[in-house]
Amino acid sequence: MTRFALTLEFDGGPFMGLQRQEHGPSVQQAVEDAVFAVTGENAIMHSAGRTDSGVHALAMRSHLDIEKPFEAFRLMEALNALLRPEPVAVIACEEVPGDWHARFSCIGRRYQYRIRNRRAPLTLTRGREWLVTRPLDEAAMHSAAQALVGRHDFTTFRSAHCQAKDPVKTLDRLDVRREGEVVLVEADARSFLHHQVRSMVGTLALVGLGQWREEQVVEALAARDRQQLGLNAPPDGLYFVEAIYPAE
Repeated sequence: MTRFALTLEFDGGPFMGLQRQEHGPSVQQAVEDAVFAVTGENAIMHSAGRTDSGVHALAMRSHLDIEKPFEAFRLMEALNALLRPEPVAVIACEEVPGDWHARFSCIGRRYQYRIRNRRAPLTLTRGREWLVTRPLDEAAMHSAAQALVGRHDFTTFRSAHCQAKDPVKTLDRLDVRREGEVVLVEADARSFLHHQVRSMVGTLALVGLGQWREEQVVEALAARDRQQLGLNAPPDGLYFVEAIYPAE
C-alpha cells in the first residue's frame, strides 16, 4: 500500500464542493472515479480543506492510498488524462509516509479572495471573481481587518450550519491590497470555520463601500451573533491557495 499526496487545482463552479455529495458532483468524486478507472481500487481521498460549492483551489493538498504499484508521475499523468474534461488537474503527485495525512498533518491554510472593482460586467473571470461596481476603499478595509487578526470567538463570522465544535479560532493574517481594479483579501490560519473567510470579506466590503464604520467590525465580532453579520460574500472569488505542513 502506497500513500500518494496530490496537489489539485480546480474550478469549483460545476461542483457542489470538494467533498463527495449525495445530491450532486464533487471534486472528490471526480478524482476517486479517475483513480478507480486507473487502478480498479476504491480509494478514498482526504483533503486539507473542505471547499464549498463554487469555491476554487490553486493548490489543494489531498492524499489517497493505492495497493497497485505505481510511479507518482505515471499516476498523475493517468489521472489527468481521465479527469478531462472536468476542470480538475493534478499539478503534483508524490509518495509520502503512511502516517502523513492531508488534513490532520496540516498546520496552516491560506485563502485568497478576489474582488473585481469596476463598473463593467465580468467576462473572462465570470464565476471566478466577485464583481463590486462601486469604488472600494481598500485601505479602510485593511485597517478594519486587523481587528479580526488573533484568537477570537468567530461565531458572527461562521455559517449557521458550521459543524465545528468550537467557534474560537486564531487568525494569523488578514490583509487587503489592490492590484489595479482587483482588490485581494488574503487570510492565513491553522483552520477556518465554515464560511468564515466569505463572511469576513463581505463585512470588510461594507467598510470599503462606506456603509459600515471600521468600529462596526469590532462590534460585530464582539456580538458573537450571526445576525450581526454584515454580508456573506459569494463563493465565486474564493480560492484555496496553500496548505502548509511541518516538513515543508
